[in-house]
Amino acid sequence: MGGQRLGIEVPGARAEEVLSRIRHAEELGIHSAWLTTGGTAVGGGGVRRDSLALLAAAAAQTDRIALGTAILVTWPRHPIAVVEYVQIVDQIAPGRFRLGLGTSGKAIVEQAYGTRFTAPMSQLREYVKITRTILTEASVDFRGDYYSSTGIIAAPVDVPVMISAVQPGAFEVAGAETDGAISWICPMTYLRDHALPAIQKGADSVGRPTPPLIAHAIICVHDDEEEAKEAFLERFTMYMGRPNYARMFTTAGYPEVNEGVWSDGMIKSVMYSGNEEQVAQSLAELFAIGPQEVFVTPLAAGSDRAASFDRALRLVGSVAKSLN
Repeated sequence: MGGQRLGIEVPGARAEEVLSRIRHAEELGIHSAWLTTGGTAVGGGGVRRDSLALLAAAAAQTDRIALGTAILVTWPRHPIAVVEYVQIVDQIAPGRFRLGLGTSGKAIVEQAYGTRFTAPMSQLREYVKITRTILTEASVDFRGDYYSSTGIIAAPVDVPVMISAVQPGAFEVAGAETDGAISWICPMTYLRDHALPAIQKGADSVGRPTPPLIAHAIICVHDDEEEAKEAFLERFTMYMGRPNYARMFTTAGYPEVNEGVWSDGMIKSVMYSGNEEQVAQSLAELFAIGPQEVFVTPLAAGSDRAASFDRALRLVGSVAKSLN
């Protein structure tokens, strides 16, 4: 199992809270820390935290843990503006940063940024093209339908550029044109039967090595099943209104998603809950289908949320050490 890595999505609204959790994750031996768009269950119009600024601070406060965005929303920043940030993070933590990009969803983008959500995948492809080209070649001269850029940097920067993916088409684009795919709330069987084959298909279509899948999972190390379910619904109920997730769950064999609620079967397909042994076994089964890396959202449940969250982190650290 050499080369496999286990990381966490780091929650928190305040900078010191996030940074403290990343430092603690490194102490526990967790391989990677990922920051998502919001970090907490923010509604469609909520103002997000700046993941790149937080990760630059985290890079200065840690020594080993890998850092990444899962994902950085593309609409608010031009690709060159992102590269300006990425250079700094890489200089502080060489070889430890990975840039995950994504378009988010129509309601969020149009409400928060006042931008029309049109042709998201076409725009993302141009965004990735500019970003990867200047990072790998130290220069770019690109004219597209949505973005244009001419620029140079001092030297190439070794930062993988990945994209978020839910639909098979996005996984295929990741295989053909990026350094990897990052999933979100996808059942294990869907990753095995649809995501991984699509990544392979995309890579084969252009004759390149298959880039990795960074697989997302949700864990709740807790002994009360109903309390774990409550914690899940607190965080993930909002995804039921998003068409791309409805299509994904339908493809995965859960047509009840179209009723607009999480069924017990759907929850069990994406959340690994129970005691330490049960959750560790579920993570082992996920690794067995083929992702190079898994990052988990640790859910805190019950009356003592701090203790519950710490229990999950300790389990992730233990499993991560077993992969070394």
